[in-house]
Amino acid sequence: MKLERLVSIIYKLLNNEVLSASTLAEEYQVSPRTIYRDIDVICAAGFPVVSHQGMNGGYGIMDGYKMDKSLLGSYDVDALITVLTSLSTVFNDVRAQGTIERLQTIGEQHERPNLTVDLNTYRTEPDSLSHLRAGIMEHHVVQFDYINSKNERTSREIEPVRLQFKYRSWYVYGYCRSRRDYREFRLSRMLNVHLTNRHFEAHVLSMEEPSTAPPVTQEIMTDVVFRVYPDALAEALDHFQQADKQFHEDGSMTMRVQVHKPLQAPWLWSFLLSLGSGAEVLEPLALRDVLETQLRNALRRYDKLNH
Repeated sequence: MKLERLVSIIYKLLNNEVLSASTLAEEYQVSPRTIYRDIDVICAAGFPVVSHQGMNGGYGIMDGYKMDKSLLGSYDVDALITVLTSLSTVFNDVRAQGTIERLQTIGEQHERPNLTVDLNTYRTEPDSLSHLRAGIMEHHVVQFDYINSKNERTSREIEPVRLQFKYRSWYVYGYCRSRRDYREFRLSRMLNVHLTNRHFEAHVLSMEEPSTAPPVTQEIMTDVVFRVYPDALAEALDHFQQADKQFHEDGSMTMRVQVHKPLQAPWLWSFLLSLGSGAEVLEPLALRDVLETQLRNALRRYDKLNH
């Protein structure tokens, strides 16, 4: 514990001009006398700590002293700081913050960062990420209810292996005790996430595990073509960035995307219907029939409320 405190104090002094003994004592929950002894040890180790007198006095590193930057370039350091800062915010990770402070000593000092990354998400329960992260780090089983792609609700227990952020959402990969196999779960569909005290042995896995989803080949992909009107352009572009796009003089746009079995893809129906009158399906014609059926079913539900 003392060694960790000494290393942390060194990096704090490298990142700040002057820090008082009382400030350091409060942060590390020790007495000022302990800080004085720590500073003596740091000086004995060869770090040029100087003492500043006066009202705003304290300890600092001698001007001109720099950490060795030979291992990482400033671009590498800035990129690492950016990613770690986001992770520190998402998980409230004190250890990540300590790493950031150490990297800042060899990075370029910018008044304003030229890159930011936001890994946070509003689509998960407030404590789900922290519970899963703790389960991974401490090898504890996690319980939760899950809504699958068929809208079925089941209770699950998993031995979490890793968290993944992809497709603008968080996922957790782990061993599902209910299915007795490895599974991937989307956090937005997880409810009542609970970290248990039950311990499991660490999993030894290769870097890339085989996907649990069936392979999708080019032969079973279908072109879906729809016209998007000006009042729905932004939302359509957010969802289908890689689509083939053709803009028209009236401000509308035709989008062409390849979808696996679009007549059996509720996620696609939901998205197209969410655009309301801002989109119209042109191909395949059978998809128009599917959307019309969905609209009629929705209207029937509201008719029941009115009678």
